Amino acid sequence: MIKNIIVGIFISLMFIACNNKDYLPKPQAQLSLKYPATHYKQTNFPCPFNFEISNLALVKTNKKCWVTITYPLLNASIDMTYMPINNNLKQLLKDAEKLTYSHAIKADEINSQPYLNPSKNIYATLYHVTGNAASPLQFHATDSIKHFITGALYFNALPNYDSVYPAVKYIEKDIRHLIETIKWK
Repeated sequence: MIKNIIVGIFISLMFIACNNKDYLPKPQAQLSLKYPATHYKQTNFPCPFNFEISNLALVKTNKKCWVTITYPLLNASIDMTYMPINNNLKQLLKDAEKLTYSHAIKADEINSQPYLNPSKNIYATLYHVTGNAASPLQFHATDSIKHFITGALYFNALPNYDSVYPAVKYIEKDIRHLIETIKWK
């Protein structure tokens, strides 16, 4: 008796499962991130440089003119250090590149993009570190005479490049704007 009931349920399930309805696969989901429009404001702190930052960012500086720019909505920060040049530009450039390439262990690729604006005395390089490295964007900027700045983007999360990529692209344009608007004192 129980055997007949089990066979009946099994046959019923086969008929239900084998109906002739055409099924379409679900389309692949796409992440839709909408970041607010960016407006820029001039910084004004007692350091030998100033620049413009996003209105979505908060900025703090210390006595050494080291700057932290935080993005509360993105759980990210840009940490910047300032060093005066004292006949040591080559060494400062070497140290900045050494710091960037220390991420090569976790990086899939490191690309550099120079930025030169002789009329404003801005000579910079932006590094893209793809892969699960701690800092996906790094940069340095100088006037090549007195001032040298390095900066690195960090997220307060595990470095999963695929997950943070949209935020990296969003902050990248802010970093480019920061570099382009540096004013040396």
